[in-house]
Amino acid sequence: MSSEVRVPALPESVADATVATWHKRLGDSVKRDESLVDLETDKVVLEVPAPADGILSEILAAEGAVVTADAILGRITAGATTGAGAAASAEPAPVTRAAPQPAPSSAATPSRAAPAEPLIAPAARRLLKELDVDPSAITGTGKEGRIHKSDVIAYLDQREAQAPERDPELARPLSLSGDAGRPEQRVPMTRLRARIAERLLQAQQSAALLTTFNEVDLSAVMALRNRYKEPFEKAHGVRLGFMSFFVKAAVEALQRFPVINASVDGEDIIYHGYYDIGIAVSSPRGLVVPILRNCDQLSMADIEQGIGEFGQKAKDGTLSFEDLTGGTFSITNGGVFGSLLSTPILNPPQSAILGMHKIQERPIVEQGQIKIAPMMYLALTYDHRIIDGRDAVQFLVSVKETLEDPARLLLRV
Repeated sequence: MSSEVRVPALPESVADATVATWHKRLGDSVKRDESLVDLETDKVVLEVPAPADGILSEILAAEGAVVTADAILGRITAGATTGAGAAASAEPAPVTRAAPQPAPSSAATPSRAAPAEPLIAPAARRLLKELDVDPSAITGTGKEGRIHKSDVIAYLDQREAQAPERDPELARPLSLSGDAGRPEQRVPMTRLRARIAERLLQAQQSAALLTTFNEVDLSAVMALRNRYKEPFEKAHGVRLGFMSFFVKAAVEALQRFPVINASVDGEDIIYHGYYDIGIAVSSPRGLVVPILRNCDQLSMADIEQGIGEFGQKAKDGTLSFEDLTGGTFSITNGGVFGSLLSTPILNPPQSAILGMHKIQERPIVEQGQIKIAPMMYLALTYDHRIIDGRDAVQFLVSVKETLEDPARLLLRV
C-alpha cells in the first residue's frame, strides 16, 4: 500500500511552486509528519511533511520542477525496505551495543553521522545548500544541537565580518564566465526575488506614483521612550521601539484620510474599514512585508510584540502565507540601513506607503531660536489616480504632528 505526497493547497494569489529541496532519497525510510520536501513560492518556503511511515519509493517532481496545488510529488510505500533490510537492521543491534568498548572512536563516528541530517531544520538545510556551506562548521542552538536558519545566518555574518564584503548570492559557484582577470558569475533569481521585481514593475507601470516629503522632530518621542522604556519592558516583556509610535501615528492619520487606506479595483475604489499595516522586513531571501492586523485595536506593546515576531520569522524563514497576504497600507524603514532619504514604491494593490529614514541631529529654527534636534525625513509615495496631493500632504502633516506631540494619541486631536 502506498501514500501519495501532494502539494498542499496554495492561496489564490499563488499559482504554483518550485520544488526546492528533497530531504530524502529514493529508498530512504521516512516517518509520518517528518519534513520531506521544501517548496518555494513567490512569498514563502513551504515544508511538505510525510503523510505516513514507510519508504520513499517514487519521486515524481524533481528539484527545480514547477508544480501546482494538489500535484503528486512522490509516493511512500508502507512497511520496511525489504525483508533482508529488516533482518539486517535487527542483527547489528547487539553488535552496536557491544562494539563501543573496544572501539569507542569508531562507534562514535557513525552514531554522529546518522542523526546529522535530522538535526538541520528544513529552512536551514535549503540555505546551506544554496550557499554551499558546510554544516559541520556551524553550531546549532536548537534542541539537541539542531541547526536553525538563524544559526546559518549568524555563521555567515561572522564569516563575512572577517572577509571582504560581498553579495551572499554571488558565493554560489553556479556559472562562471569572462576573462581570467575579469571573472563574472551568473546566478538565477530566487522566486522571491523574481516576484519582488515583478511587483515593483507592476506598481510603477499600473499606478500614477508620486512622492511627497516632510520632516519630523523626534525629540518628544525619544524623550518619552527614554523615560518609559525600562518600565515598559518590565510590564510587557518587550522593548519599546520607534515603530509602534509610527504605526499608531499612521493609523490616526489613516482614520482622518480614509482614501490613503483605500485601493483601486478596476474602475472602483475600495475603502477599507480596518487597518492592516504591512511592515517591510529584510530577510535573507529579500524584502518581505508581513501584515500586522487590526492595528487600530492593538496596544503599543501588541505592535512591538508583533513586529518582533515578524522579524524573527523572516530571519528563520518561517513566515506563512497568512502573514504576508492582505494589507491596506505599508511602512518601510530604510533608516535602519542608514538611508537619509528615499522614494519608496507602494505594494499593490495598496495605494500608499510611508517611508521612514535615518534619525540625524540637525540644526532647526524654533520660535526664532536655533537648536539641535533629532530629525527624520518622511516620505509618502501614493497612487495619484485616487489620492489627491492635498490629502497626501495633509496625511503626512498629521503623522508629523502626532509624532512631535505624542499626547495627541491619547487625546485624539
